[in-house]
Amino acid sequence: MADNTTADKKKLFIKTYGCQMNVYDSERMAEAMGGAGYETTDTPDDADMILLNTCHIREKAAEKVYSELGRFKGLKADNPDLKIGVAGCVAQAEGKEIMRRQPLVDLVVGPQAYHRLPEMEAKTQQGVKALDTDFPEEDKFEKLKGRSKAKRAPTAFLTVQEGCDKFCAFCVVPYTRGAEVSRPVDRVLTEARDLVERGVREITLLGQNVNAYHGAHNGGDMTLAGLIWELNKVDGLERIRFTTSHPNDMMDDLIEAHGSCDKLMPYLHLPVQSGSNKILKRMNRNHDRESYIKLIERIRAARPDILLSGDFIVGFPEETEQDFQDTMDLIEEVKYGQAFSFKYSTRPGTPAAERPLVYDAEASERLYRLQALIAQQQRAIQDSMVGRNVNVLFEKPGRLEGQMVGKSEYLHAVHVADANAKIGEIKRVRIVESERNSLGGVLVSD
Repeated sequence: MADNTTADKKKLFIKTYGCQMNVYDSERMAEAMGGAGYETTDTPDDADMILLNTCHIREKAAEKVYSELGRFKGLKADNPDLKIGVAGCVAQAEGKEIMRRQPLVDLVVGPQAYHRLPEMEAKTQQGVKALDTDFPEEDKFEKLKGRSKAKRAPTAFLTVQEGCDKFCAFCVVPYTRGAEVSRPVDRVLTEARDLVERGVREITLLGQNVNAYHGAHNGGDMTLAGLIWELNKVDGLERIRFTTSHPNDMMDDLIEAHGSCDKLMPYLHLPVQSGSNKILKRMNRNHDRESYIKLIERIRAARPDILLSGDFIVGFPEETEQDFQDTMDLIEEVKYGQAFSFKYSTRPGTPAAERPLVYDAEASERLYRLQALIAQQQRAIQDSMVGRNVNVLFEKPGRLEGQMVGKSEYLHAVHVADANAKIGEIKRVRIVESERNSLGGVLVSD
């Protein structure tokens, strides 16, 4: 009988698309399949199973998945025992269609059912195609085996909330991830302590609308701010972040936490999508530019040095040049340290899908102008860091000999050339140069 040695293990290749939640999900899928005799590999070439963990947010997401699957035809021909699966939001949206269009696919699993992967894989070994895009009642996190005790990198993601009840007109998340659900507080704390025991010093709490978190605790519900304060008590955890937030869920206690919780980092991703009230209404965002700006003022009053990040969609149906200019004016007023911006693309099944589109060339030109403004603001904020001392959590070696790279409190990438900087340590660093996408610094003597 084979023992559980590395030589006996099958190899699993996972390709992850999209958001940090998919990164977290891929880790948990790998752990689930580890219990079924698999270890991960960095290449599909020698894999016994290939999983594509997909995202439905970007343009033509499904077509890109089919294109990627087509590249595996040769591997399947060379190794008929190779199992190929599609997971994530495209799997949820497309379901059986994936198997119809690409018969080499053995299993399709949605983001709420990946804890069932081992039993699905067992079916494929018997020659049966496996499909599961249900929204099961059981807690998938509880069904997964506990994390292995292997050493971890200094930073980690931890999903605390999934799904969305907002139904923005452009977004498929409510249909692929389901309604808003929050994990109980005690289970989040257990996983956080486990991560810390394995070397993690910074945790980023994840959710489609993470600040809508309302986890069960002592017979009631706890807000995200309450969860952060509980995590603040965890010995060895030095930094807490969270993403992604919705302006409508930015409650008073969370704003206050930014001003008073030492471990909560001064960085906030708070998407607005547009600066035009007309477009915000058509997007079904349920806030306007004035309320968003007032919210930013309150957040900065609580934490004046906070770095703000945002999301912007350009060329949304019916967007005029004036609507776009309203967005540019909002960006000028807020001054973002980082931002993600995209040209609108249709998502089938969403309310905006049936609306007339802005001319592509016009949308592209607007996106160029917006990204130029964001880049200017980002560089100005980076340049303002020169001469300041920041705390850097070092994560990995840099590209140059003797160089170490980490993140500041403000999520800026910082590199130093100093042998005294070790992975997992937080060191005081004086910033001496600002580069295109990073800062250079020197260690400050104690």
